[in-house]
Amino acid sequence: MTRTIQVVAPAALLWLGLCAGAQAQQQPMGFFVTSANPGKGADLGGLAGADAHCQSLARAAGAGNRTWRAYLSTGGASPVNARDRIGRGPWSNAKGEVVARDVAHLHGENNLTLQTALNEKGEPVNGRRQSPNTHDILTGSQADGTAFAGAEDRTCANWTSGGDGAAMVGHHDREGLRDDAPSRSWNASHPSRGCGMEALRGTGGAGLFYCFAAD
Repeated sequence: MTRTIQVVAPAALLWLGLCAGAQAQQQPMGFFVTSANPGKGADLGGLAGADAHCQSLARAAGAGNRTWRAYLSTGGASPVNARDRIGRGPWSNAKGEVVARDVAHLHGENNLTLQTALNEKGEPVNGRRQSPNTHDILTGSQADGTAFAGAEDRTCANWTSGGDGAAMVGHHDREGLRDDAPSRSWNASHPSRGCGMEALRGTGGAGLFYCFAAD
């Protein structure tokens, strides 16, 4: 009996050690698509309001101990680039899958797809092949994550308009009406038809946006 215990105990300890190692290697959630719009279309209360929405959703999902930022650019006299707001990475979804290692990877050949672009609850977000289609994700950004230059607004008045205007959106499912780079872009596919919820729904959206842990 003593010999059996001596053989089994080390094996059990090894199994526990492997389990602990696997848990330690899994990355905490650092990225999600919002599960809902705050309620006013692209009027998010500016960047501060959008960040607060990210923080609130993360807190409800048990990840409120991190600093969350919305992936949104703003224009005007003092433009803000979405890529500069979100930290250094890496970023994993709610299932521990890495969607991007760093800012360069995020704006290159990242791992952001319909299957990995989950909301904060770990749920998939509808793509263009589902109903309703909600693949239009607000970004206000160019493909490299920078703000648009010039007078043409692509941010719904810096995320304060829920009526007139337009916002650049990306496709989290990497699909569109054509097989081209904009249709496959996660952050710069086309402008919305307006800034209110009905207008955003008109091209396949629900006023959702990306949130990243910046710490």
